[in-house]
Amino acid sequence: MKQETQQIYTTQFINNFKREIFKIDQTNFEEFALRLFYFQAEHNFVYKSYLDALSIDKNEVKKLAEIPFLPIEFFKTHKVVSSQVPTEIIFESSGTTGSQNSQHHLLDANFYKNVAKHTFEKFYGKLQDYQFLALLPSYLERANSSLVYMVADFIAQSRAGEGRENPNFSGFYLSHTQDLIQNLQHLQAKKQKIVLIGVTFALLDFAESNPMDLSDVIIMETGGMKGRRREMIREEVHEILKTSFNCQHIHSEYGMTELLSQGYAINDGIFQSPAWVKILLRDTNDPFEVGTHLRNGGMNVIDLANVDSCAFIETKDLGTLLDNERFRVLGRYDNAEVRGCNLLIA
Repeated sequence: MKQETQQIYTTQFINNFKREIFKIDQTNFEEFALRLFYFQAEHNFVYKSYLDALSIDKNEVKKLAEIPFLPIEFFKTHKVVSSQVPTEIIFESSGTTGSQNSQHHLLDANFYKNVAKHTFEKFYGKLQDYQFLALLPSYLERANSSLVYMVADFIAQSRAGEGRENPNFSGFYLSHTQDLIQNLQHLQAKKQKIVLIGVTFALLDFAESNPMDLSDVIIMETGGMKGRRREMIREEVHEILKTSFNCQHIHSEYGMTELLSQGYAINDGIFQSPAWVKILLRDTNDPFEVGTHLRNGGMNVIDLANVDSCAFIETKDLGTLLDNERFRVLGRYDNAEVRGCNLLIA
């Protein structure tokens, strides 16, 4: 009976939190974060065990800066969940041969889709107004990629209003370059809103082979070149794409397997996330030194959409904070394992 009562409580808490997440703003973020921390510190076995190993009493945590972050490596070795709801899909990170990939057990696919849609529309407007042309492997090829899963849903929503008089060309074009060129030109002639989204090296390959005027197209890179091309800083990549496609800005998407939310950079690699996400920096030499006094360091992410897993993640990314809402991604720790969107495509 006690176990049944506890399960009822966890289900009610999670469902209520998911309904309220879109009400979060800067004024109440800490309140929501602490509420979720106390819940996950009790009901997430992996996170609770980590706190116990650090001899941290959750009741002594009274403010945002005191919340401990779970190292992202735990997603490689453990099932990080906060309830006993069955898994709907397992998102898996890309990695090199022989590496151990992270797994994120997605317990609520509809919530993930809702979060992704809400985030995109916050920065770009309604999904249905766009056509999404993706330089990514298709959903059938990589159903366990969170990025591919998200873009597949965007494509489906974009195509929802398709009809004979309103054709839609949203889809995956990684292996269909000529169709991509033709459809881009057709949509531009029709003054359609277009998002060309792809892993960085695929966009560079396309740009070098097919320079064209895409000044009216949102070109969005999702990162990734290790093992495929010479490493370049983001500014260099963007300059090549801007020159090849005759556009002023290159957009970027920031996300990872272990998080449910995304960040978007509309120009200059300056990212913003939805109100339920906050980036805190940690000292590169002391992972427990976290605070607003740091402007550069390791990126700790609070993603309150991670209700079903763990919302407090210590990543291997390096970043800089410009203010409370904007950040840049500078790279990864030197000893961080090669992973990411570039490895989606073998």
